[in-house]
Amino acid sequence: MKYRLTKFANTIDGQPMFKVLAKVQEMQKEGKDIIHFEIGDPDFETPKNITDAGVKALREGKTHYAPSTGIKELRESVRATTARSRKFLPDLNQVLIVPGANIGIYYAVRCLVEPGDEVIVPDPGFPTYYSVLKACGVTAVRVPLKEENAFRMNPDDVRAAITPKTRMIIINSPQNPTGSVMTKEEVVEIAKIAKDHDVYLYSDEIYSRMYFAEGVYFSSPSFLDHCKERTIIANGFSKAFAMTGWRIGALVGPADVIAKMDLLLQTTSSCVPPFIQYAAIEAISGDQSAVNAMADEYKMRMQVLVDGLNSIPGIRCLPPSGAIYVFPSIRDTGMTSEEFTDFALEEAGVAVLPGTNFGNYGEGYIRMCVVSSREDIQKGIDRLRAALTER
Repeated sequence: MKYRLTKFANTIDGQPMFKVLAKVQEMQKEGKDIIHFEIGDPDFETPKNITDAGVKALREGKTHYAPSTGIKELRESVRATTARSRKFLPDLNQVLIVPGANIGIYYAVRCLVEPGDEVIVPDPGFPTYYSVLKACGVTAVRVPLKEENAFRMNPDDVRAAITPKTRMIIINSPQNPTGSVMTKEEVVEIAKIAKDHDVYLYSDEIYSRMYFAEGVYFSSPSFLDHCKERTIIANGFSKAFAMTGWRIGALVGPADVIAKMDLLLQTTSSCVPPFIQYAAIEAISGDQSAVNAMADEYKMRMQVLVDGLNSIPGIRCLPPSGAIYVFPSIRDTGMTSEEFTDFALEEAGVAVLPGTNFGNYGEGYIRMCVVSSREDIQKGIDRLRAALTER
């Protein structure tokens, strides 16, 4: 039988960074020493108190089906955390526990946006935004994040991108790949734009616990409607808690939207394993000392990386305000993003990602993660400087 892929299958792009990862892994198998800046997987182990909670749940037999919306104890913990951090208490039926925050993007688009409609997205931005929209037949209207605005999404650009076909706006702060953090005024203005034009607002807040700048952090546009009308908050456990392999996230949104997302979750995943959910309760409700120590270390690593990059002729790097990424310009090296990525890997043994992995406006930039030790970060900087000097 000759297999024929569907049109849907042929529209799926996936995440392009795994192409670089595959090449890096092959080089390592051949004995090449590589300094890793490419994939945002924390080098820390999941804190012991979180792992212990998951093991305890396993030993207690928490290995059967759980409610598709999530166990009540975790949803209550998410409610309490939301009240502390975002100053409103969502109803229980506004909370959905999902198998990783990544899939929440698909749930939201599939449930709220028709093929042919438009969704406003940041560019550069998280590749899943573009891949999901393309697969669902939705037009991605890309708002450029400009270096002169510290890569923050400009409300004026969002307003100019609105058309009668706009159905949703996606924002991400702190942002992947740039580490930018929107100001309170910018977040408030975009929330007002969404209300004025009666469109949904998907706020990707996966890095909300990873804020490194001075001043008060204002993350969420949910202040306006408390997620009862149009705002959906997406959050997760992967980065701040070093739980990338646990695959668990949480959505807070309008109850009717959450109900439909729950049906989609039932259809595709059934539920998040309950023992993982008990670990997640400990993550957000238990001892935070290990989590805070990781955040402090990321901040120090970020300083080492930014200072080091800015000491290399041809590279310019803005200090990020959050997340675990920097997005330096490599324009003055005379190489494209793809060329620099290949050069860094082949000539310096340093793995980075091309800015073009993150959108049309990523050319001339690369993304680097602070998921290696300070010693390895400095070693990577020294290797890049030496390779560029010899070039």
